[in-house]
Amino acid sequence: MTSLASGFARTQRWLREHPLALDGSLAAMVLICMVIGSFAEPYGEHGPQFGARTPEVRSVLLMTLVAAALVFRRSRPMGVLVFTGVLAVIELIAGDPAAPVVMAAVIALYTVGSRTDRPTTWRVGALAMTVLTGTAMFFGSTPWYTQENVGIFAWTGMAAAAGDAVRSRRAFIHAIRERAERAERTREEEARRRVAEERLRIARDLHDVVAHHIALVNVQAGVAAHVMDKRPDQAKEALAHVREASRSALNELRATVGLLRQSGDPEAPTEPAPGLDVLDELVITFRQAGLPVEVARADDGIRPPAAVDLAAYRIIQEALTNVQKHAGQSARAEVSVIRVGFTLEVTVLDNGIAPDLRRTAPGDPPPAGPPHPRPHDHAPAGGGHGLLGMRERVTALGGRLSAGPRYGGGFRVQAILPLKARTGEDR
Repeated sequence: MTSLASGFARTQRWLREHPLALDGSLAAMVLICMVIGSFAEPYGEHGPQFGARTPEVRSVLLMTLVAAALVFRRSRPMGVLVFTGVLAVIELIAGDPAAPVVMAAVIALYTVGSRTDRPTTWRVGALAMTVLTGTAMFFGSTPWYTQENVGIFAWTGMAAAAGDAVRSRRAFIHAIRERAERAERTREEEARRRVAEERLRIARDLHDVVAHHIALVNVQAGVAAHVMDKRPDQAKEALAHVREASRSALNELRATVGLLRQSGDPEAPTEPAPGLDVLDELVITFRQAGLPVEVARADDGIRPPAAVDLAAYRIIQEALTNVQKHAGQSARAEVSVIRVGFTLEVTVLDNGIAPDLRRTAPGDPPPAGPPHPRPHDHAPAGGGHGLLGMRERVTALGGRLSAGPRYGGGFRVQAILPLKARTGEDR
C-alpha cells in the first residue's frame, strides 16, 4: 500500500511538472470516447445499439480537430472554447446523425471556469449553454425535446459550475498556504526579535553587575594596598569587602548566565532578580567602599512590576558606580525613590567636582555657562555604555531618562518609570 501511494504521488508530481503531456493524454481519451460514441445509435428498436451506424468522414475530421485543440486548453482556454464551440455547432447542424463533438466544447468550458474569474465563467458559460443547446434544439437533426439536447444543456451548466468550484478551491488552498507561510515568517521574525531583546537585556545586566562590583573591588583593593603596612586591621577589613563584593558578583553572574542554559544543562540558581527591596544592602556596599550615600523614599511601600523594579535597582546601581569611579574622593550621593501618580521617579544626585572645574569662593558669583562635564557625563566613543544601558532600560519600559551636570557642580540622573510596564504586568 505504501509503495502504491508513493507511486501515485510520483505520478501526480510528474504530471504537474509536464502539463502538456497530461493535456495530450486527455485529448487522446476524449477522441477515443467521441469516436466510440459516434458508432452508437441511441434510438434502436430495443434501446441504444452499438455499431448500428458509421460516422461520416466530416465528423471524424471534426472530432480529430477538437481533440487536438484540447492540448492547448491551459495556455489558451478562451480560444480553445471558441474553436471547439464553433466546430460543435457545425456538427450539430450538418451531422445526420451528429457525432458527440460537443464533448470537447464541454471540457473547454470547464477549463475556462477553472482558470478565469467567476463573472467571466458565468457569462461565458451562459452564452455557451444558450448557443449549443439552442443550436441542437432548433437546427439539429433530432426533435428539440430529445434527451441528447437536454444532456447538452445539463453538461454545459455542470462544466461551468465544476470549473468555478475547482478555481475557488484552488484559490482557497493557495490563500491558506500563503497565510501559513506568512505566519511562519512572522513567527521567525518575532523569535529573532525576542532573542535580540533578551540578548540586549542580559548584556545590560552583565554590564551593571560587572561595573558595580569591579568598581567596589578596585576601590577596596586600593584602600588595602594603601594601609597594608601601617594599619593591617583596616587592610583586612578592606580585603573582606573585596571578598564579599567578588562573591556577590559571581553569584549575580551565575544567575544571569543561567538564563542562557538549555534544558538538560546543570540546574541554574533560581534566586529572584534584585529590586528595590534590597536597595539598603546595595547602599551599604557603597558606604563600606567610602562613598556617603543618603536615601529618601516616598514610594508608599508599593511593589512595582518586576521589570520596573529591576530597572530602578540597576539605574541606582549604575549611577552610584559612576559616582564612585568619577566624582572624586570627597563626593557624596543622594538617592530618592518617589511615587508620583502612576509613575516612579528615581533620582541620584552627587556633588562631585572634576579636577579641572574652577572652584569659587563663598560669595563669588557662579561661573558663567554650564559646568564642565565629568568623564561619565557622556560615554566616550567605543568606551563605557552605562548611560546608554540605563536609557535603553527606561525606554524599553516606556519611561524617560535624563542625565547631565548639575548647576554649580555634580551630576544628576533621573528616571521616570511607569508603574505599569509594557510587559503588561499590573502594579
